[in-house]
Amino acid sequence: MSLAQKWQIEKKDLFTFLPATEIHHHDRLLAKTFLKLLPRSVTPNQITIFRLIVTPLVFWITYQENYILGIIAFLLVAFTDALDGSLARTQNKITKFGILFDPLADKILISSMVLLLVFRFLNPWLGAAVIGMEIIFIISALVFKYKFKKVLMANIWGKIKMVLQITAVFLILLGLLLNYPILLTVASGVFGLVIGFAIVSLFTYGI
Repeated sequence: MSLAQKWQIEKKDLFTFLPATEIHHHDRLLAKTFLKLLPRSVTPNQITIFRLIVTPLVFWITYQENYILGIIAFLLVAFTDALDGSLARTQNKITKFGILFDPLADKILISSMVLLLVFRFLNPWLGAAVIGMEIIFIISALVFKYKFKKVLMANIWGKIKMVLQITAVFLILLGLLLNYPILLTVASGVFGLVIGFAIVSLFTYGI
């Protein structure tokens, strides 16, 4: 079998729709609200790719210290993480591409904000620990994908970690906007929880 044929088979396998094994309460809520606003032609993978594409824009806005627009842009882009997952589960449009790249898009978004904000306004060692954990998750996912032919999925601990990361970044941006240093201190504590949940997620084979 040629490399081109192998790629075609791999590509088809990545984008084949799979049925959902479970639907969460928030999936049903989003299906009755925000997901209704999306055109039927929109797929979960398109939302994931959108998040990857606009992350540099969020980074640039925040780098320019436009914290009002930065908060809005960050929260909107972060919210697409809930949209693509719920859309995939409620419409049975789960794909191996989405399973792999949805959390990767999250990690790029969060890591870019950590690089920009935590290293500058909190603690470089804390930032290095958070990004280091994300790199370990990415390497683990790639090893399982190509060595063991298994795609790791985000588990409950990984999802809690993501929510905490979004909360911590929001608190930093809000603290900078309002000039409330106490919010930066709280954000540091939240990132400490993030590392704890990241370790639990890693040892339960999640991303």
